[in-house]
Amino acid sequence: MTTIRLTNTKTRAKEVFEPIDPKNVRMYVCGPTVYDRAHIGNARPVIVFDVLFRLLRHVYGVDHVTYVRNFTDVDDKINAEAQRRKDAGDPRSLEDLIHERTDETIGWYHADMAALGNLDPTEEPRATEYIGQMIAMIEDLIKKGHAYEKEGHVLFRVRSYENYGKLSGRSVDDMIAGARVEVAPFKEDPMDFVLWKPSTDDLPGWASPWGRGRPGWHIECSAMAHELLGESFDIHGGGIDLQFPHHENEIAQSMCSHPEGDFAKVWMHNEMLQVEGKKMSKSLGNFFTVRDLLDQGIPGEVIRFVYLQTHYGKPMDWTEEKVKQAEATLRKWRGLAADIEPAPSPAPSVIAALADDLNTASAIAELHALAGAGDAEGLKASAGLMGLLTNELDNWNWSSEVIVGTGGVEVGNVRARGRGIVIDAAVKAEIDSLIAQRSEARRNKDFARADALRDVFAEAGVIVKDTPKGAEWELAPDFDPAKLVALK
Repeated sequence: MTTIRLTNTKTRAKEVFEPIDPKNVRMYVCGPTVYDRAHIGNARPVIVFDVLFRLLRHVYGVDHVTYVRNFTDVDDKINAEAQRRKDAGDPRSLEDLIHERTDETIGWYHADMAALGNLDPTEEPRATEYIGQMIAMIEDLIKKGHAYEKEGHVLFRVRSYENYGKLSGRSVDDMIAGARVEVAPFKEDPMDFVLWKPSTDDLPGWASPWGRGRPGWHIECSAMAHELLGESFDIHGGGIDLQFPHHENEIAQSMCSHPEGDFAKVWMHNEMLQVEGKKMSKSLGNFFTVRDLLDQGIPGEVIRFVYLQTHYGKPMDWTEEKVKQAEATLRKWRGLAADIEPAPSPAPSVIAALADDLNTASAIAELHALAGAGDAEGLKASAGLMGLLTNELDNWNWSSEVIVGTGGVEVGNVRARGRGIVIDAAVKAEIDSLIAQRSEARRNKDFARADALRDVFAEAGVIVKDTPKGAEWELAPDFDPAKLVALK
């Protein structure tokens, strides 16, 4: 069996992954707060842990891996958006508006993540479906002395858990000195965090022993992970921005409530995303949602490829140049693997790269090697393990329209290279003729004519490649047949 090694944030070391139960490998990843569209930073952990999910399924079997990713559907930002709609004149209740907003946003999220080639997790719990489990866990923490109730709030006693701070590598006193902590009269200690808080009549709320209220953010994941994966499970993942305080607080709550378990054995965190070398922000005008990119005409498979070129543990830079290179590579690979049945199994070199701490950058280098060797079957199977060259994502690169020649004569079901590009047989014949003229000019050492043809091909969006078998061509997305006139 393939040996997988993963970097464990908790131990700060790359470790051999040994599942608690190889027939029941379990992973939990923190999902989105569903108040708006997912931005491109939100997409990184989805893609990272989708690849890990695929690798685990390949190694341990599809039926032996459980992947849970939650939806936080109770949150102040969701409430604020619902209130904005109500203030704008919507006559419905705030509760109805909140429900509409979360359903709408979850629908967007599913569509956008599917467009990037991600598999559905095994379970996608909503926080509002597990309020009872959260209340039970909070009651247990109070009973054990790890939490207390004050003025309708329930707070976790951070200093009651001696290992608090080990995940992020800081002491409680250092955290107080260096962090912004909410100061409130009902706190025994500035670092104590909310497990439950009161709700006003116009906000979502549930009956509890401490009055009508709603849960704090951190308790949600602890309760859902315990309910769906048990007291101990294999992997907990998320963005590095969640390491503190969210994941630190999850560990404290879960270990104090269920000290007989280990909660998550391995912690994995992906690094942050930048845009053209700068932090993504609305003020800089470089803030994009996944839907923004898709609506710009960037295929989801291309977006996915750009992400996979950087190891998850390193900061990632989204650039237009990377998008262009990714699209060119995928067009080439899809051309090579078109109508080819994939090999029975991915190439060992690609599996080895992914098994080495999910090294997607190295795995892509191996895909290039397979393509360079002309191994279309191995390329297709290996790329599929990474969610690339799949049938679900094949609608952007090819058009299967019938090409019709002069007088409406059908000349066959020819795949025209280019996103949505359908060319007339006469145009194809013209390009073939000009390509032949370029080859003739090169043979005759008429380099001025050959270079002129090359330059205008580039301007028209005709990509010409010289191979041992002769010149080959394909069309770029911006192909403009009108610009071929300059070649006559």
